[in-house]
Amino acid sequence: QVQLAESGGGLVQAGGSLTLSCVVSGIGRDSVLGWFRQVPGKEREFVSATTWSGGSTPYADSVKGRFTISRDRAKNTLYLQMNSLKPEDTAVYYCAARRNRIIVGVWARPDVYDYWGQGTQVTVSS
Repeated sequence: QVQLAESGGGLVQAGGSLTLSCVVSGIGRDSVLGWFRQVPGKEREFVSATTWSGGSTPYADSVKGRFTISRDRAKNTLYLQMNSLKPEDTAVYYCAARRNRIIVGVWARPDVYDYWGQGTQVTVSS
C-alpha cells in the first residue's frame, strides 16, 4: 500500500523560500515520485519529478533554477525546496507516486501516477 503525506506549505512573501516534504511508504527504488501543483479552475501542473533511486530530475520551465527536488531514503521523504518564490507559484502542491518505472518523457503527465497525497497549500504574497 503506497501512502503519501505532504507538509510544509504556508504563507510566504515574494522572494522567500519554503521546503515541502512528502513522507512516502510502500514504494520501491524504481518508483517515480513527482511534485505537481494546481490552482482552482486550472489543470494540475507538473513541477518536477525523480525516481526513488535517484537520477533524472526534470523541472517545469516556470520553476527551473528556483526549485530543487530531492529525496532522503533513510527518512522516506521527498522534498521540494522552493526559492525566489513568486505570487504565481501560489497553488496547492501535491506529491505523486508511480510504483513502476516509466520513461522520463512522460513524467510530466498526471495520468501516469497511481497515488497522490492530500496536497498542501502554498500562498505567495506580493
